[in-house]
Formats: sequence, C-alpha cells, structure tokens
Amino acid sequence: MSKPKVLLSRRWPEAVEARASELYDVTLNKTDTPMTAADFRKALAEHDAVLPTVTDHLGPEVFEGAPRARILANYGAGFSHIDTAVAAGQGIVVSNTPDVLSECTADIAMTLLLMAARRAGEGERELRAGAWTGWRPTHLVGTKVSGKVLGIVGFGRIGQEMARRAHFGFGMTVLVQNRSPVAPEVLERFGARQVDSLRDLLGASDFISLHCPGGAANRHLIDAQALEAMRPGAFLINTARGEVVDGAALARALEAGRIGGAGLDVFEGEPAIAPDLKAAPNLVMLPHLGSATLETREAMGFRVLDNLEDFFAGREPRDRVA
Repeated sequence: MSKPKVLLSRRWPEAVEARASELYDVTLNKTDTPMTAADFRKALAEHDAVLPTVTDHLGPEVFEGAPRARILANYGAGFSHIDTAVAAGQGIVVSNTPDVLSECTADIAMTLLLMAARRAGEGERELRAGAWTGWRPTHLVGTKVSGKVLGIVGFGRIGQEMARRAHFGFGMTVLVQNRSPVAPEVLERFGARQVDSLRDLLGASDFISLHCPGGAANRHLIDAQALEAMRPGAFLINTARGEVVDGAALARALEAGRIGGAGLDVFEGEPAIAPDLKAAPNLVMLPHLGSATLETREAMGFRVLDNLEDFFAGREPRDRVA
C-alpha cells in the first residue's frame, strides 16, 4: 500500500523531517523559500496533506480547483493565516499545534519586556558602535519591572505562562482582559484579576502583553485610541500576531514619547518592517523567535505528525480547529 503524499512548506528540524520521511512520501522545500499562492494550489492538487507554517498565507485563491489534499496540518498554534471556512467548504480538515510552544513564547515575551524596560537594545547598539564612554549615574536609565502592574490581553495557555513568570518571578500584579470569563481558580493561581474591558486594562497597567488570537476580529486591536489610553511611560509587548497592532500608530506613539517603549516579536506584513518602526530607538524587535528553541520546534513538528497519524487512521485529529 502506497504511503500518503505529504508536503512540508518550509524546512523543519532534522529529526522531524526524518520521522516524517519514514511515515510518508514527503516533499521537502529544500530551498526553504516561502511558497506562493500558485505553489500552494499545486501542492493541494498533488498531495494528500499539506503542512503549512504560521507565516504562510492560505487565502481563498489557493483552494481554487479540486484539491486532492484532505488535511492542512499547521505547524504552529495560530491559524488565522488559513481561510478555514473555504477549506472546510472543500472538505479539508485543519489542525494546529497548541500547548507545546506556550512556555518558550512566554519566555520571549518576558525577554522583550525586560529589554524594553531596561533599554537593553539601545545599550547593545551603543556598545557595538564603540560609543560607550563609561558608567555614569544618568546613562540609559530605564524602568523597574519588579512590583509593577502587568496587563495581559488574552489569557489562554501562553498568557497564563506569562502571568506565571511575572507574578512569581517579578512580584508583578497581573490584570487580565479576556473575551470570556476566566475561572476564579485560574486567576487565583497567578494572583490575577480580570477587568471588564481593554480600556480598563490599558489605563491601569505599566506593561501590556498581547497573547490574543490574530485574524480579522483582532486586527488593529491596539490602534491610536488604544495607545492613547495607555499610561504615559507604559510599555507594549506583542508576541501574538502582527496584525493585532497598528504599526503606524505605534510608531507615532513611540516617536512622540507617548508611551515608554515597546517590544515586538511579530509584525504586520512580516518579514517587511515599516521604516518608522525601525527608526524608533525605544522599540526592541526580534524576528519572530517566540517558539525558537530546538525542544519546542521539534515538539511542534511531532505534534503535526500526531495529527496526521490520527487523520490517516480515520480518527479525529487531536488538535483539529476546522
């Protein structure tokens, strides 16, 4: 009996590619270059499963024709880059990889928070440029983190891991804004309190960390009005999805000194970065490193293979989202 044909849209960790090749007739993207809509249309027509990543865009145009593929097993927790309604209309199952990347993504969020507050990016650039003249009392004075108020937007797995680090590691007071009520026992676990609205959260927090889903519903959730509602000198951290933040509005707020700074691991339209954002000295930027540890990237890949195993065995994939 022939093996199902499976396509990986980008290079994956070696151990996962090796395991996938044992189980399936695998097509690898050996050049590791982004696939176009035409590439995905062809892949869907020629394979039984296509395995995209969170930075691939699978809009309605990729599902035109008569796809052979019956499952999109996504490498990543977010799936707003896939038009799940159109996929479902074509009888295509969509799965993701939750759980396994929560800790490492929260680590990156806390890294960005600390770097922005303590002006670490500015300090490193100064050193590399040979411009440091030595220690002095007023040099690159930043903002204390311990004991401050952290507002978390989206209190799923990653948001809760961020709360754990903030509360137990830095003694921070944690406020939560979530689209649905959070169970009291979950809030109590992190000494957290849920507030009624995003505006309430923004006005009461020294740091805001975004952990909500992307997609049309949350596009530009943080816009000019939201930035205006933040405390003067507060910091914005985004490890969720780039479209959640209006980049142009953020650049203006940073330039005007309306907020203290920001840390971004994701960007609208990435890998392109708006020049105004690049020019902001009080912005720390990382190239989408949230899950970028070997342990996590391997775990994500093996979770994809678990979903494929379920699907091809006639079972419901454990992480089906559509």
